[in-house]
Amino acid sequence: MQLNHVTVPADDYDASLAFYTALGLVQIVAAPPRYARFEMPGADTAGATLSFEVTPGHRAGDAEIFLHCDDVDADHAAAVARGVVFDAPPQDRDYLWRRTETRDPAGNRIVLYHAGRNQRFPPWRIDGRTGD
Repeated sequence: MQLNHVTVPADDYDASLAFYTALGLVQIVAAPPRYARFEMPGADTAGATLSFEVTPGHRAGDAEIFLHCDDVDADHAAAVARGVVFDAPPQDRDYLWRRTETRDPAGNRIVLYHAGRNQRFPPWRIDGRTGD
Protein backbone atom coordinates (compact mmCIF):
# COMPACT_ATOMS: atom_id res chain seq x y z
CA MET A 1 0.00 0.00 0.00
CA GLN A 2 1.25 3.51 -0.82
CA LEU A 3 -0.17 6.93 -0.12
CA ASN A 4 -1.47 8.10 -3.46
CA HIS A 5 -3.93 10.93 -2.92
CA VAL A 6 -4.91 13.53 -0.32
CA THR A 7 -7.89 15.90 -0.39
CA VAL A 8 -7.81 18.94 1.88
CA PRO A 9 -10.78 21.07 2.87
CA ALA A 10 -10.90 24.60 1.46
CA ASP A 11 -12.96 27.75 1.94
CA ASP A 12 -12.09 29.68 -1.23
CA TYR A 13 -11.67 27.96 -4.62
CA ASP A 14 -9.75 30.78 -6.35
CA ALA A 15 -7.37 31.42 -3.44
CA SER A 16 -6.65 27.69 -3.05
CA LEU A 17 -6.08 27.28 -6.79
CA ALA A 18 -3.58 30.15 -6.80
CA PHE A 19 -1.77 28.80 -3.73
CA TYR A 20 -1.30 25.22 -4.95
CA THR A 21 -0.29 26.42 -8.40
CA ALA A 22 2.29 28.75 -6.78
CA LEU A 23 3.67 25.75 -4.86
CA GLY A 24 4.44 24.20 -8.25
CA LEU A 25 1.71 21.58 -8.48
CA VAL A 26 0.21 20.91 -11.92
CA GLN A 27 -3.59 21.16 -12.12
CA ILE A 28 -5.20 18.18 -13.85
CA VAL A 29 -8.90 18.51 -12.85
CA ALA A 30 -10.98 21.69 -12.60
CA ALA A 31 -14.52 21.62 -11.21
CA PRO A 32 -15.05 25.18 -9.96
CA PRO A 33 -16.27 26.40 -7.62
CA ARG A 34 -15.94 23.17 -5.62
CA TYR A 35 -12.97 20.96 -6.56
CA ALA A 36 -9.51 20.91 -8.14
CA ARG A 37 -6.90 18.12 -8.40
CA PHE A 38 -3.16 18.41 -8.99
CA GLU A 39 -0.31 16.12 -9.92
CA MET A 40 2.69 16.26 -7.68
CA PRO A 41 5.90 17.38 -9.41
CA GLY A 42 7.71 14.40 -10.89
CA ALA A 43 4.67 12.13 -10.70
CA ASP A 44 4.70 9.15 -13.05
CA THR A 45 1.62 7.27 -14.28
CA ALA A 46 0.94 5.95 -10.75
CA GLY A 47 2.08 9.17 -9.09
CA ALA A 48 0.51 10.94 -6.17
CA THR A 49 -2.14 13.62 -6.48
CA LEU A 50 -3.50 16.28 -4.14
CA SER A 51 -6.87 17.97 -4.33
CA PHE A 52 -8.89 20.53 -2.45
CA GLU A 53 -12.65 20.62 -2.04
CA VAL A 54 -14.89 23.48 -0.99
CA THR A 55 -17.68 21.68 0.85
CA PRO A 56 -19.97 22.98 3.58
CA GLY A 57 -19.35 21.16 6.83
CA HIS A 58 -15.67 20.43 6.24
CA ARG A 59 -13.38 22.08 8.72
CA ALA A 60 -10.76 23.91 6.71
CA GLY A 61 -7.47 24.38 8.52
CA ASP A 62 -7.30 20.96 10.19
CA ALA A 63 -5.15 19.13 7.64
CA GLU A 64 -1.37 18.76 7.73
CA ILE A 65 0.18 17.81 4.40
CA PHE A 66 3.85 16.85 4.19
CA LEU A 67 5.35 17.20 0.70
CA HIS A 68 8.67 15.41 0.29
CA CYS A 69 11.35 17.38 -1.58
CA ASP A 70 14.73 16.22 -2.83
CA ASP A 71 15.97 19.79 -2.24
CA VAL A 72 13.84 21.68 0.29
CA ASP A 73 15.84 24.88 -0.16
CA ALA A 74 15.38 24.94 -3.94
CA ASP A 75 11.65 24.13 -3.75
CA HIS A 76 11.21 26.74 -1.00
CA ALA A 77 13.01 29.39 -3.09
CA ALA A 78 10.93 28.56 -6.18
CA ALA A 79 7.66 28.80 -4.22
CA VAL A 80 8.74 32.10 -2.61
CA ALA A 81 9.54 33.46 -6.08
CA ARG A 82 5.97 32.57 -7.08
CA GLY A 83 4.57 34.44 -4.06
CA VAL A 84 4.18 31.77 -1.37
CA VAL A 85 4.93 33.07 2.14
CA PHE A 86 6.51 30.63 4.59
CA ASP A 87 6.67 30.82 8.39
CA ALA A 88 10.49 30.52 8.33
CA PRO A 89 13.26 29.46 5.95
CA PRO A 90 14.13 25.75 5.75
CA GLN A 91 15.73 24.45 8.93
CA ASP A 92 17.31 21.21 10.10
CA ARG A 93 15.28 19.76 12.96
CA ASP A 94 16.45 17.64 15.88
CA TYR A 95 14.46 14.67 14.49
CA LEU A 96 16.78 14.76 11.43
CA TRP A 97 14.40 16.27 8.87
CA ARG A 98 14.96 19.50 6.96
CA ARG A 99 11.69 21.39 6.66
CA THR A 100 9.79 24.62 6.22
CA GLU A 101 6.07 25.25 6.43
CA THR A 102 3.30 27.50 5.27
CA ARG A 103 -0.49 27.45 5.34
CA ASP A 104 -2.85 27.34 2.40
CA PRO A 105 -5.66 29.91 2.15
CA ALA A 106 -7.94 27.67 4.28
CA GLY A 107 -5.34 27.42 7.04
CA ASN A 108 -4.20 23.85 6.34
CA ARG A 109 -0.53 23.35 7.23
CA ILE A 110 1.70 22.53 4.24
CA VAL A 111 5.18 21.26 5.09
CA LEU A 112 7.99 20.95 2.55
CA TYR A 113 10.51 18.48 3.94
CA HIS A 114 13.37 16.12 3.27
CA ALA A 115 13.90 13.23 5.66
CA GLY A 116 15.90 10.82 3.51
CA ARG A 117 16.26 7.46 5.15
CA ASN A 118 15.36 9.00 8.54
CA GLN A 119 11.68 9.00 7.58
CA ARG A 120 11.49 5.22 7.84
CA PHE A 121 14.73 4.37 9.60
CA PRO A 122 15.52 7.00 12.23
CA PRO A 123 18.22 6.07 14.77
CA TRP A 124 15.47 5.69 17.43
CA ARG A 125 13.28 3.29 15.40
CA ILE A 126 11.68 0.97 17.95
CA ASP A 127 12.51 -2.31 16.18
CA GLY A 128 16.15 -1.27 15.65
CA ARG A 129 16.05 -1.84 11.87
CA THR A 130 18.46 0.37 9.96
CA GLY A 131 17.20 -0.25 6.43
CA ASP A 132 20.53 -1.68 5.30
